Amino acid sequence: MRKILLFLFSLLISTNAFCASLINDTETEKLLMELVEPLGKAAGIPDNRLKIHIVNSNDFNAFVMGGEDIYVYTGLLTQIKSPNALQAVVAHEMGHTLGGHMAQMASRMDAELKRAMLIQALGVGLMVAGGNPSLGAGVLAGSGGIAQQSMLAFTRDEERIADDLGVDLMIKAGLNPNGFIEVFEQMDEMSSVMESKINPNRVNHPLTTERLKNVKDKIIKTGDNYKSDKNKEEQQKEKYELIRAKLIGYLESPEKVNAMYSKNNKTEPALYAKAISSMQQGNLDTGKALTLQLIEKHPENPYFYELLGDLEYQYGHYDDSIIAYEKSLELNKNAPQIETALALVLTERNKPDDKTKAVELCKKSLLKSPSPLTYWVLARAYEEGMSDWALAEYYNMQGDEKNTVKYAKRAIKKLKKGTPEYIKASELVK
Repeated sequence: MRKILLFLFSLLISTNAFCASLINDTETEKLLMELVEPLGKAAGIPDNRLKIHIVNSNDFNAFVMGGEDIYVYTGLLTQIKSPNALQAVVAHEMGHTLGGHMAQMASRMDAELKRAMLIQALGVGLMVAGGNPSLGAGVLAGSGGIAQQSMLAFTRDEERIADDLGVDLMIKAGLNPNGFIEVFEQMDEMSSVMESKINPNRVNHPLTTERLKNVKDKIIKTGDNYKSDKNKEEQQKEKYELIRAKLIGYLESPEKVNAMYSKNNKTEPALYAKAISSMQQGNLDTGKALTLQLIEKHPENPYFYELLGDLEYQYGHYDDSIIAYEKSLELNKNAPQIETALALVLTERNKPDDKTKAVELCKKSLLKSPSPLTYWVLARAYEEGMSDWALAEYYNMQGDEKNTVKYAKRAIKKLKKGTPEYIKASELVK
């Protein structure tokens, strides 16, 4: 869980991204969805069809598959300077889809993307490798990669068209197209030395300086033909700084965290990153003290209580962890990952009715966002038979056919014929 997400230059799209794993985090996913939904509507994508996937890699990247599945790399999230610039990146990638540039890649990637696994989560106890519900959370380990893919370089014309379509999409969505300028200026800082050695006439894709000039010209031609909401942008920027801090705290070294957030930096993002980093290093007292400072400043923020629940869980204070997670869910009722985390702690505490409550939480979570992690926790909460079915579903979502069939057959032997789980297990054996 220690490293970040991939690379966008869009000078070429690297689907090598999928040697990395996907991660799951309610706070990050909600903000990303808030940022990209206006683009989806402007592109004519029906409501509730957009899906956000977060790729765990250091690269500066994002891409869109089928117009609806948006893959954003943690390296992009931790490096990009504003939510508006992030929207420009997604608008460009949607531009490739609108321009028909993805057709040749789509069929090649479709099968692997369908097997993409959400097997890591930011938070305690949710990195799952095994699948044995008797495992204690303390011995869980992260695992899993997604098959490597080939790379597709877009031509100079395709990149220009995608940039132009992206600018048009930003304006149609009521977003500030200057996010494109910000992105290309940052990319130019990152690549100027390398690109200065390249003969632009000998490559089939445009250099960053060329793309920067093109989007500036395009934006000048469009004029101020957009109406952005300054107050909303400021609120989104505050949220964005928090999710960046969260990712940095979880995925970067303590040295990097301290370099990015100085000792005297007492802002909420700095406290958040340092609290998480301290927890990651086992310094629970410091992590808890910083988290309580955040809660004192913002008692309405559900994700600070989520972090407190993570910390108390690591202490082994299950009662306090459950109280914190329940408070988080009280403030944010649509949070499937936090429901799964609470269910996990309930299975660890294992007081009377705890596993019954855990089952109900997992069912609610699965209705909103099916995840292998939730099936794994469900298997811990269920008795034999039902537990075998949950494990079969867990392995099925991971693309592990051998273990899917193994546990589905076990479930069939133990479950009553005609029950929903019996039927589901039977379908997994076919």
